[in-house]
Amino acid sequence: MIKKLTPLEKMLALSILFNMLLLAVRFYFMRELTYGFYVWNTFLAVLPLFFSRMLAKVEKCNLKAIVLIGCWLSFFPNAPYMVTDLFHYVDNPPVPQWYDLLIVVLAAWNGLLLGIVSLMQVEHFLMRHLKRTWVQVIVVASCALCGYGVYIGRYLRYNTWDTLTNPGRLLADIARSVLRPHQHTMTWAFTILFGLMFGIVYFTLKELREKRVSVEER
Repeated sequence: MIKKLTPLEKMLALSILFNMLLLAVRFYFMRELTYGFYVWNTFLAVLPLFFSRMLAKVEKCNLKAIVLIGCWLSFFPNAPYMVTDLFHYVDNPPVPQWYDLLIVVLAAWNGLLLGIVSLMQVEHFLMRHLKRTWVQVIVVASCALCGYGVYIGRYLRYNTWDTLTNPGRLLADIARSVLRPHQHTMTWAFTILFGLMFGIVYFTLKELREKRVSVEER
């Protein structure tokens, strides 16, 4: 299984493993799960990459591809959502302050990177079937939807499973923010700014990746 991972995915797996090791060592010495939620949140953040990797193996833009894109989009915000877990950071003696800081910063980085790599794979698939302009529109829209998804997850406390278990309430809250934007200025401020942040990071790393490929081809 490891051999099938790309070099980037292998480094990402190593980063996640390191993060889990830091958590395991903390639990071993402290016997408490202050940051135990990172295990579950990291699992949820891996799911969009799982679906995007499955999508990359699909040759045609068929029903299977559409279902995989839908699954990817549903779980996509779970990855960059981990950036907001920085809110949970507190100085917790006798654990060294720098140790917990390593845990939360590395987890945030892993979440961002999981989201970015999965979006790159989805974009690569779409480039094979759609015009470049439409693909760029979809990528930008995905960044915006990501910001909104993170907001409703962090502040409205919804998760992906609510699309199945509590769709009525979820749709009602979404409708209120969309139909009455003037009453939800903080919602849209967060959505736009977080989406911009994610988009800037995404296109920066994408540019670095493309530059590396062009250098290797010389």
